[in-house]
Amino acid sequence: MANILVVDDELGIRDLLSEILNDEGHQVELAENAAQARAARARARPDLVLLDIWMPDTDGVTLLKEWSASGQLSMPVIMMSGHATIDTAVEATKIGAMAFLEKPITLQKLLKAVEQGLSKTAPRKPVSFNAAVHPIDLTVEAAMTGGTLPAPVDMGPQATQSFVLEKPLRDARDEFEKAYFEFHLAKEGGSMTRVAEKTGLERTHLYRKLKQLGVDLTRGKRSA
Repeated sequence: MANILVVDDELGIRDLLSEILNDEGHQVELAENAAQARAARARARPDLVLLDIWMPDTDGVTLLKEWSASGQLSMPVIMMSGHATIDTAVEATKIGAMAFLEKPITLQKLLKAVEQGLSKTAPRKPVSFNAAVHPIDLTVEAAMTGGTLPAPVDMGPQATQSFVLEKPLRDARDEFEKAYFEFHLAKEGGSMTRVAEKTGLERTHLYRKLKQLGVDLTRGKRSA
């Protein structure tokens, strides 16, 4: 279990991330602005920070600079935004941010980033960008990894599958439901919101259902 600080001015984002991380066994501190984040950083000494870039008072990059300049950037920081530019991502990386999550945040990417962040004992070192990759070819997330373009991904589960029916009903149903949800997660790029809408399930119930079925939520983004 880790102590994770979530800093975001959107209540819905804070609630969603808190619920998911609590279900994973982590202790979560919440802050809706830089002032609250400073107080939480001093009080709780988090093992990891999820930091929104665009906030109404002090933006996340400025707060990251502040922590770096004062020697308080002793924990991994993952930046979050739905409107960040590559320049902003590069700047945050040079300051010490270890990763970037683009909103809407997919469950797989959240859990994978948190797992990788908690495996580190200090912020990542500033990266040098691959000269062979022109900035115009980069996504924001690629910029946060030092100019490395995403690796090819597998095609994921397919729409048509076969099932062995000579087994107990419960086992057959679980096998079908697991394949069903894996297919829709791959098709929707891991977005819990879109999968919930597609399958007609409430998001919290969907998350718990996936955990119950043993669906691998940490796999990289896949396409169907």
